[in-house]
Amino acid sequence: MAKRSTRNTKSLIVDAAWKLFYEQGYEDTTVEEIIALSGTSKGSFYHYFGSKDDLLGSLAYLFDEKYEELAAALDVNAPALDTLLFLNRELFSMIENRIDISLLSRLLSTQLTLHGTRQLLDHNRVYFKLLRRIVVTGQERGELTGDMSASEMVRLYAMAERAVLYEWCLCDGDFSLPRYSARVLPTLLNSLKK
Repeated sequence: MAKRSTRNTKSLIVDAAWKLFYEQGYEDTTVEEIIALSGTSKGSFYHYFGSKDDLLGSLAYLFDEKYEELAAALDVNAPALDTLLFLNRELFSMIENRIDISLLSRLLSTQLTLHGTRQLLDHNRVYFKLLRRIVVTGQERGELTGDMSASEMVRLYAMAERAVLYEWCLCDGDFSLPRYSARVLPTLLNSLKK
């Protein structure tokens, strides 16, 4: 029960922070506002995060919460590539509508310069576990090539998603993220077909 309470408290803080970051901007959001909106305490905040800057890395885990929600709604009989495209469309729609592009840019840049944990590459995340499950199932069904390992396919897929995100940030969001991805991602994913 303590683990669930811990997860809920941390999730409340993360959700409140990203809601405020989106509405007010990162610079104009204070730790006190995050604590107030999350209904937690200052002690809880500093138990999980050393500073407001530490919340930037939590964006990857906010994505994972979306993936957990989507995983429950997946059609287990759908082809693997269709499932991957569905996940991408839903995640990128959430990013476009709920994540300030400057925050996403900041997260992506910290992943390049960070010397410690790179949250976007953490293979213990829900994201990587879900992708691997979909790819392995696709290989077992004969839908995906056996010329690449499941790990190589997951890495290729994740790299393609990051590339689209970097491009969107570089272009300051001047195109629809989910629509652009829907045009370019299938071309890459077709190379995974058997």
